[in-house]
Amino acid sequence: MKVLSIVMILVLGTSVVNAQSKVGTTAAQFLGISVGPRAISMGSAYVASGSEVTSIAWNPGGFVQANRSEFAFSNTDWLAGTKFRWFGFMLNLDGENAIGISLTQLDYGEEEVTTVSSPEGTGELWSANDMALALSYSRKLTDRFSIGGSMKYITQNIWNETASNIAFDFGLLFVTGFNNMRLGMSMQNFGGDMTLDGRDLLQRIDYDPANAGANQNLIGKLKTDSWPIPLLFRVGVSMDVLETEFLTATVAVDALRPNDNQLTVNVGGEVAWQKMVYLRGGYKSFYGSVTSFNQADQQEGLSLGVGLRYHMEGVAGVQLDYAYNKFGLFGSLNSIAFSISF
Repeated sequence: MKVLSIVMILVLGTSVVNAQSKVGTTAAQFLGISVGPRAISMGSAYVASGSEVTSIAWNPGGFVQANRSEFAFSNTDWLAGTKFRWFGFMLNLDGENAIGISLTQLDYGEEEVTTVSSPEGTGELWSANDMALALSYSRKLTDRFSIGGSMKYITQNIWNETASNIAFDFGLLFVTGFNNMRLGMSMQNFGGDMTLDGRDLLQRIDYDPANAGANQNLIGKLKTDSWPIPLLFRVGVSMDVLETEFLTATVAVDALRPNDNQLTVNVGGEVAWQKMVYLRGGYKSFYGSVTSFNQADQQEGLSLGVGLRYHMEGVAGVQLDYAYNKFGLFGSLNSIAFSISF
């Protein structure tokens, strides 16, 4: 708890000193998209709330707390007709150790290639997609405290150009004895820069246009800049404020500090009836930088969701989750996920 408190102070303190915005200065922005309808509908206040398979994407220190194995698939209709998909599987080894594998993909679809000479199309198709493949490990150090980490391969592709990198996630989770209060922290996407490379960067160049006898067909390569990936620091707390035989109500608050934007605070909650029916709600970017905040710049906001869980013989549970997310000028986004635990 002392370590977590120190980290929270450092993260929030850094935001006060370094309040300038660096929007648009990192590559692989898909790494910051919220994963899973449960987390989305709770306003992305999830670093301390999650202990199921999608917590691999939020806090790899938490998924061992589930004490089960689970598979999940999530699909989100993302901006401008794109598709954001997430696959995850976690295997609980012995109650104290768990491993996981996950795949994150943002699919931009395909479009026909057009040129000045062929404005109706050349007959070729171009596509773009982003992907991250992660291997994760989580371990209980005590019955209340767990840590974990992920190593992931990140790649971005646009037509014939590709950029790739290796990055790491780290996280911890502490479960207190007071109303199931949970304290969580994670650092995501710790890695190097990404640089696009590919055959379209090779161009025929005349190195000496003033000399009529120079070779005009030498091959040169265009240089592209390197860009860092979004480094995300999250700290948060969740707690059961109501627990009866039939109902459980949970509230959660997260502070998010990315390296390319301002500090934001996310809030959310969940009401569960007999651990079968779940109603959720939240608000993302509830508060911006403590020194500079412009509400007009915030597109994400209110989110709502529902979940249904069914217990089957031989299976711990089959669950279906849905989330609705209001996204400002872009309208609304819908996310759905299906999971099986055993």
